[in-house]
Amino acid sequence: MPKPTAEQWQVDVGDADVATLHIPPTLGRARKFHVDVRFVVQCPDDGTAAWHAMTVEVNGRREWTRQIETSNPGQSDSLDYHFRVDVPVGSGLRLRALTRVNGAMRRRLYIEAGEA
Repeated sequence: MPKPTAEQWQVDVGDADVATLHIPPTLGRARKFHVDVRFVVQCPDDGTAAWHAMTVEVNGRREWTRQIETSNPGQSDSLDYHFRVDVPVGSGLRLRALTRVNGAMRRRLYIEAGEA
């Protein structure tokens, strides 16, 4: 039997504050995904104190959370989280990224999942 093509999933919500990626179940095999979540913000030009935060959930449970000061006045800054997740036979995967900002401006939020 030929090996199935590796799955690639992604969602890019632009400057929205929440991104959700649903990967449907498969019946014939377990899967492993490498997941990348990226949140990009714009730092204020004048160096005003700002921060940005991101929480990543996997199937409704918090996987990771972080809040940092926004650096690089007039430039972009980001939060990135990379991880691997096992998905059992017959199960789907729901990934969600939630973001918050104070003083910074949202630019881009996306999730990518590639089968390992």
